[in-house]
Amino acid sequence: MRPDGDQTALPTRRDWTGWLFVLLAALAVGLVLYASDRSADRTLGARPHPVAPPPDVVPDVLPMEFAPVPEDDARAANARIALVTKGFVAPRPFIYAGNGDAKARARDCLAAAMLYEAGDDAKGQQAVGQVVINRARHPAFPKSICGVVFQGSERVTGCQFTFTCDGALNRRYSDAAWQRARNNADLMLSGGTYPPVGLATHYHTDWVRPYWSDSLEKIAIVDTHLFFRWPGYWGTPGAFRGAVSGSDGPVAKLAAISPLHAMALGLPTEFAAGVDANAAVGEARVVAGAGEATGRDTIYTQLDRRAAPESFVTTALRLCGDKPYCKFMGWTNPVLKPDSDAMTDTQRAAMTFSYLRDDKAGFEKALWNCSEYKRDDARQCMKR
Repeated sequence: MRPDGDQTALPTRRDWTGWLFVLLAALAVGLVLYASDRSADRTLGARPHPVAPPPDVVPDVLPMEFAPVPEDDARAANARIALVTKGFVAPRPFIYAGNGDAKARARDCLAAAMLYEAGDDAKGQQAVGQVVINRARHPAFPKSICGVVFQGSERVTGCQFTFTCDGALNRRYSDAAWQRARNNADLMLSGGTYPPVGLATHYHTDWVRPYWSDSLEKIAIVDTHLFFRWPGYWGTPGAFRGAVSGSDGPVAKLAAISPLHAMALGLPTEFAAGVDANAAVGEARVVAGAGEATGRDTIYTQLDRRAAPESFVTTALRLCGDKPYCKFMGWTNPVLKPDSDAMTDTQRAAMTFSYLRDDKAGFEKALWNCSEYKRDDARQCMKR
């Protein structure tokens, strides 16, 4: 009997011993099963907590096209989009894999995006630079810095960064502003990050309404710019694991402001200082491709003998515009300039300058007739 008068019998020592034995046996079985499962996991290469695999389809990258709404209406609509803070993750440092000229060309591509998108503002430039790097790491975008910046720039509309297709590159910032942007780009390619925008892959100013803005999550606001990520898996850190190329090639649209891009295209470094091509071309004749060659335009023109030979490149780039394929041929001798698609060997030998762009093949080259214009680099000379 218990001291408080309760008639319930107290457990005996034998009872306690039996229960303790059962408990220890159950614990031992559990430990054996756990060890067995862990061993199987190691054998099969499985993780204790499997991560959901990514969706099969990578999201589409929509062009930067705006809804036709007044600025005040756009601001009001953008303000109604909720700011998503759940799952916000700061970007990891990025180190460019290449070196030498490739890294310098990547730097100038990134600097151009930072300067022409954000102006001479360090904070805005870093925000833009972070978005470019985020894109390069994401499977939905090109895998190089220059590829990301100039994605879609061959089209009049549909480019991802509007400065690459709206004529903004014809403007010139001061040398000091350009150098500041290049310094900021160097920092971003050497491990610098801009945490406030997280893993954003899209952004726009608050007075415009891109058609894609309602389908993404608004995750950051920097001054008048709004930053977005994809919802679901494609906006999580696991999606930003792609290897970024360390071999950025030249971009023709940067040749006028970047000597490194100009030289890689076979152009003299002084070309990047800018040349006047307004008087460098006579009447141009465009022969459009046909059949399987549709879109492969050839331009025949007469060039001004008094013009600087570097200006011929400016002329070719201006007349070829954003065409993915363009062949440009020019003559300073009007007598030997062909009047039709066919030309004689003599006319071909008298050609002064040629330029060929083939984006599909990744080829771009400018050549001069070095018997007419001396070039310091023999690789810029037509073969005879």
